[in-house]
Amino acid sequence: MAEEVKRIIGETFLELSQALAAGKMGRRPVIALSGMSSEHGEEEVLNGAWAANGPDLEVAYIGSARREGVRCVTVSSEEEAMSSLNAMLDSGEADGAVTMHYPFPIGVATVGRVVSPARGTPFYLATTTGTSSTDRVRAMIRNAVYGIIVAKAYGNPDPTVGIANLDGARQAEAGLKQLAKNGYPIRFAVSQRADGGCILRGNDILTGSADVIVTDTLTGNILTKMLSAFTTGGSYESTGWGYGPGIGEGYNRLVLIVSRASGASVIAGALAYGAQMVRGGWKEVAAKQFGLAKKAGFDLLEGKKPDAPAASWEVKPPSKEVVTGEISGIDVMDIDKAVSALWSQGIYAEGGMGCTGPVVLVADSKCAAATVLLQKNGFLA
Repeated sequence: MAEEVKRIIGETFLELSQALAAGKMGRRPVIALSGMSSEHGEEEVLNGAWAANGPDLEVAYIGSARREGVRCVTVSSEEEAMSSLNAMLDSGEADGAVTMHYPFPIGVATVGRVVSPARGTPFYLATTTGTSSTDRVRAMIRNAVYGIIVAKAYGNPDPTVGIANLDGARQAEAGLKQLAKNGYPIRFAVSQRADGGCILRGNDILTGSADVIVTDTLTGNILTKMLSAFTTGGSYESTGWGYGPGIGEGYNRLVLIVSRASGASVIAGALAYGAQMVRGGWKEVAAKQFGLAKKAGFDLLEGKKPDAPAASWEVKPPSKEVVTGEISGIDVMDIDKAVSALWSQGIYAEGGMGCTGPVVLVADSKCAAATVLLQKNGFLA
């Protein structure tokens, strides 16, 4: 806990220093805000704009309502609002934008920032909207890099990275560890559960066991909604910073997403989130991280599942044995292939599901040899 407090204090002082530097070097960041589609009405959105507006951030609200103390751009439709928002971004009038919908291209996905219910500490969910890749495992590998980019731009120089225990998590872990082995700096988190490792379960999400928690986008979206609205019954998002900025290689617009259910506090948080990305030099950070990742073979990690020697029904199993040795760390989608691979090498194995996830069961005396074979064939990191 002491280390966590030190980290938060360090982040706070870094944010303050960056804010002071921004004030000395030029104008405060300008973040455009489009809020006509809010389920809680424009007044709620304007409350968030008014709360965020200050010496370190100027909000430009785009909508049909107005409020004293907030710069307002009047439009009559959501289409006009989107047109105005894009015009402000393209002209440089706005450094970033917060909106409730945005058509990101494939390859761009958002990194949300939420609060852990158990400890009240912030962490990033990578990702929460958009699509970084159409391949699930490749997307999770890319999401990890996206999360690192955002965390670094926000002020964390060395964020920890964990992977939510989802389909494809073990393959994503293998890909990320290969990336790290090739020279891309990743500091892997450790689960607070007894077996440790960087594959995180529900408890770790509640406690915020990693600075960046990697998920597929749909799961990240659900988690953001739950963590933002669990105290209100679901219809009003009251905590957190929203769904975050869209990140992608070569993508130069800073657009952050909130929900139509987001309340004033979340909207204010999203605006501050955007301003901090500007102060943290998010474009430069992204360019550097993508460069390092590509140098380490980022483009070669296609997220493809390892090929088994043959389909399980084409390989005859060896003589049956008592299997009490468990080998964990294999993706649930690859259990049958892993079993088949061991059969082809004369090791009897069965697939199973342990209390922490899928496992391959072998005889205790053959556990070590089976583990080596599974690693050699790409089933284990």
